[in-house]
Amino acid sequence: MQLRAWVVFWSLIFAIVVGWGPLPILAQQGAQGGEWRYYAGDAAGTKYSPLDQINKNNVKELRVAWRWKSDNFGAGPDPYLQSTPLMVGGVLFATAGARRDVVAIDGVTGETLWMYRVDEGTRGALSPVRSKTGRGVAYWTDGKEERIIHVTLGYRLVALDAKTGRPVPTFGNSGMVDLYEGLPQAVPADGLIGWNSPAMIVGNVAVIGAAFSTGTVRTPLAGAIRGYDVITGKRLWIFNTIPRRGEFGSDTWEDGSLEYASNVGAWAPMAADLELGYVYVPTETPTIDTYGGHRPGSNLFADSLVCLDAKTGKRIWHYQLVHHGLWDWDIPAHPVLGDIVLNGRRIKTVAQVTKQAFTYVFDRVTGELVWPIEERPVPPSNVPTEKSSPTQPFPTKPPPFDRQGIGPDDVIDFTPELKAEGLRILSEYRIGPIFTPPSIVDPLGTKGTLQVPALSGAGNWQAAGFDPETGVLFVPSATNVSIAAVRECAPGQTNVPTLKYCFTTGGGDRALTVQGLPLIKPPWGRITAIDLNTGTHLWMVPNADTPDLVKNHPALKQMSLGKTGRQDRGALMVTKTLLFAGEGYGGFAVPQGSGGATFRAYDKGTGETVWEFKLPANQASAPMTYMAGGKQYIVVAVGAPNHAGEFISLSLP
Repeated sequence: MQLRAWVVFWSLIFAIVVGWGPLPILAQQGAQGGEWRYYAGDAAGTKYSPLDQINKNNVKELRVAWRWKSDNFGAGPDPYLQSTPLMVGGVLFATAGARRDVVAIDGVTGETLWMYRVDEGTRGALSPVRSKTGRGVAYWTDGKEERIIHVTLGYRLVALDAKTGRPVPTFGNSGMVDLYEGLPQAVPADGLIGWNSPAMIVGNVAVIGAAFSTGTVRTPLAGAIRGYDVITGKRLWIFNTIPRRGEFGSDTWEDGSLEYASNVGAWAPMAADLELGYVYVPTETPTIDTYGGHRPGSNLFADSLVCLDAKTGKRIWHYQLVHHGLWDWDIPAHPVLGDIVLNGRRIKTVAQVTKQAFTYVFDRVTGELVWPIEERPVPPSNVPTEKSSPTQPFPTKPPPFDRQGIGPDDVIDFTPELKAEGLRILSEYRIGPIFTPPSIVDPLGTKGTLQVPALSGAGNWQAAGFDPETGVLFVPSATNVSIAAVRECAPGQTNVPTLKYCFTTGGGDRALTVQGLPLIKPPWGRITAIDLNTGTHLWMVPNADTPDLVKNHPALKQMSLGKTGRQDRGALMVTKTLLFAGEGYGGFAVPQGSGGATFRAYDKGTGETVWEFKLPANQASAPMTYMAGGKQYIVVAVGAPNHAGEFISLSLP
């Protein structure tokens, strides 16, 4: 009895300390046990590890411990290695190469322990997703058995024995489930559907999303979120992101458009609250990204954050972040779960960063708003047959983390000549505040709409990181300009009769420069620290120095420009003492010369650079960290158009 009394006493003391402490230290703790079991460290998407063997005092001593190269994984190299490895029991698990092979790597030596590949023939080559390597794998264990859950290029779900890399024979059909089966519509022969994010594991359920080709889709194919039994491979449930007739939200697809509407997949990674059993799903824009005259209505569940019960697929709550999307502002980033203290009250939150540079914050249990989100009037579309939404949701807190909309005051002004040329370019397009819709390319009028943030967004798949000890969210973003324009669809471009206008080529994020310089003012890339306890910004720093092509520009050689940042986003990682981030890849959907090979450690409290390291190529994925053999390692993938992807491991001497 005396022993029991002491146990109760110290349990009460612990509860008081945790319950009354000033810091939000509860359910979401980041990666635990020196491992990295989820794509973002933990199911909550924090990208946080409490490890501090590497800290402010010794980070400058970091050296390359080993390099793992993907040159020979596939018929040709894949330079854009977006995979972030998992680490369990001293072994890293990742996808790599043009075939999206699964590899197991010794965490201390970098030795390849096993490799899994499947020959999918032409089906693998049809995958519409951009990154061949994918973003990684998922891990499951019941304490005895360990499995790696993998989605192939050809959209098949595979369960592998984590120790050997061999398919689990009792899972699906000899270790594999065909994800083409059981979708709302039959998949056409030319594919059009795949997924390059890892499954989200909640208990014994693997939750799977979908990704589609962009632009016009000839054969409509609707997205769906599905839950599969990790042990047997049996499909447990399906949630239709484009509701079927009679389902909740079907009335938001007017004129029967849900019968032929396409896409609305969830191509970004997901997050989950393992205690609640909820999974948080970010969804994409319907086809096509910049025109919706064929799909009138607000179009649920497109461009939404949807909370589902992971066991049943039942919708718990949802919030649509863009009504009737016309800007390709799908949700590209995984949600981030954290516990914050607001006015003395502890709240379980989910924060969603977006392409439009907003951070939407909800109570993750109920979906209630942490701060008001206001429906505000936005400019109407001037495209015939288009019926844009008259209002869009604007969070009142936190403030935007990047530039929104474009006008004369946003044009580059290093010299009067550059400013004048920038204003001339501006006059050739429709301009306005955020949510100004795309417009028609008119030979006698404007060339379309200038869109800021760009089609690729301020935030993108690099997502955010969260410090559960302080409640601070760290967001990488880029400041780009797109031409958002449409033309009448060409004959044969689509077989949807009501689809009158199609996205025009020649626009995108690369199109507009002033004498080779970005049209818009810097900083062109940044990292912003947001205190979610107050909804305020703590600091913002450019993500890089001034690029050489700007420093060496004839009009600017004699000028001191300071740090302008680069027009890309380097995915980041948070530790107990530091924030790590690179400069981005400089590949898809960013201007030429963007991104860079410098990897940095920042002071979390101030944004001050503590350490810089030159990587062999540009950062291509989110970093991760772990302990193995008594040593802390940091691993980051790198790549470039002329540099095959590889994992770089850093540690102290």
